[in-house]
Amino acid sequence: MDRPAFETAEAHATPTIRQFSIFLEDRVGQLVRLTRVFETTDVHILGLSMVYSVDCSIVRLIVDQPDMGYDMITTAGFPLCESELLAISMPVGKRGLLSIWSALLTAEINIAYVYPLFSRPKGRSCIALKADDLEAAYRALLRRDFYVLDEADLRSGF
Repeated sequence: MDRPAFETAEAHATPTIRQFSIFLEDRVGQLVRLTRVFETTDVHILGLSMVYSVDCSIVRLIVDQPDMGYDMITTAGFPLCESELLAISMPVGKRGLLSIWSALLTAEINIAYVYPLFSRPKGRSCIALKADDLEAAYRALLRRDFYVLDEADLRSGF
């Protein structure tokens, strides 16, 4: 069952990817328990970031089949929320990150967080990025000829 893409009052064509933020109790083995949810399935983890707090962790997770992943995670009893991010293909050269930051700074876009993805569409590294305004960030990146990926692109690179 496909879930519809997030929409606002004004529909947009910004290619976004879905991320799950999963709450883990501060107990030994919780990350293993979460990862094992995908062990015997065709759903692959494409990106993972973990932030630890005093008594819990938040795991940010991107999978290649988000609808199935959502069902699997919730069935396993993990509380989660879903959000949208941009996935950006890294430009060639050693100044790739700097050029992305520069494009977003010029457009006055704030970055909440960023992390690398395991997927390498067309043999290129990519990052997942949460910005305060995804549509404006997308437009700013397009103006500088960056390639912003969608979920189908990420699946092709795994």
